[in-house]
Amino acid sequence: MTAPDLLLLRNALVYAPAPMGHCQLLLGGGRILWLGTAALDLPAALGAQVLDLQGRRLIPGLIDGHVHVTGGGGEAGFRSRVPPPAPSRFTRAGVTSVVGLLGTDDVVRTPRELLAQVYALREEGLSAWAHVGGYHLPPATLTGSLRTDLTLVEALIGVGEVAISDHRSSQPGFAELMRVAADAHVAGLMTGKAGIVHLHLGDGARGLELVRRALAETELPPRTFQPTHVNRRKALFDEALELARRGVTIDVTAFPVEEGEDAWDAADAFVRFHDAGVPAAQLTISSDAGGSLPCFDDEGCVVHMEVGESGALLATVRALLARGVVLEQALAPVTSNPARLLRLPGKGHIAVGADADLVVLGDDGSVDATIARGQVHVREGRVLRRGLFEVG
Repeated sequence: MTAPDLLLLRNALVYAPAPMGHCQLLLGGGRILWLGTAALDLPAALGAQVLDLQGRRLIPGLIDGHVHVTGGGGEAGFRSRVPPPAPSRFTRAGVTSVVGLLGTDDVVRTPRELLAQVYALREEGLSAWAHVGGYHLPPATLTGSLRTDLTLVEALIGVGEVAISDHRSSQPGFAELMRVAADAHVAGLMTGKAGIVHLHLGDGARGLELVRRALAETELPPRTFQPTHVNRRKALFDEALELARRGVTIDVTAFPVEEGEDAWDAADAFVRFHDAGVPAAQLTISSDAGGSLPCFDDEGCVVHMEVGESGALLATVRALLARGVVLEQALAPVTSNPARLLRLPGKGHIAVGADADLVVLGDDGSVDATIARGQVHVREGRVLRRGLFEVG
């Protein structure tokens, strides 16, 4: 291996996400080759780059499991379509792995465009996958068959985000949604992929009724369903807690919440989840990066819109630390938990053989450095690697 391949990290305070103390790590070929407490002296002939972290915290690269990599939006006309996020929008936020999806617009935004953008992010040095489909059923596919897409296209790992309890959904019936879930589950069995249905939850009064029926009336395992945005209403979050107790992994969105709003922000939702005694592994947090965060009036028209940012993940971690939550617990919903659900064995943890996706935290909890697949993208808070069309 040559200098660009080998990177030695010295004096790292490792959270894997469990605390491991001060360690040294050798990275090469996109993986962690060695991890230990003793000093490692490499022959100069190897030409390894050395990065002294001076006791800073080293954590796994964050996994953002809900990203509109092609851009989202479109609910307020064509001009409201959000542009695709640039690669450095992820790396400067400590995100090294993303799962892309389509939302309201699964007509102009297509599975082909989604897959192309996933491959583009991979070429830029990130790790990326996608869910096939979008808000509506029958799902938009590449081959005309959801099961064939998931079985034969490596980068496709699940279905979503399928909208339920939302005026923008296709108002799917129980049988229709279960056919989609069954195809996803079987394709996951055949390929070792996640095989999940990532469910967008709207403000509708039906809430999670369809998922409750699925657990009561079908043989599909609870892990098949991952409802997201479950913190958008407090009563909906209570419904989601009951499902999590039954084995469903629920996804909280790190969106802004105004004082007095009938919603929980991601940090509040995390604390309430843990206070409820639900198994910690059943919670993930995502950002909805690149997607619009619209507010509608009673007639379904957009009155206000914001755009999701992956930076909301680390902001949530910092908010939890400020509340006294220990770092390893705060990290799990954005590292090890999504890696487990999405069946990404090299992601979400720090260990020999794992992918070299790492983030160095500054003293204030911000991103000091981001390493994706063994390559340094951000260092001392400065972006070193940008996308082909990014302006410096």
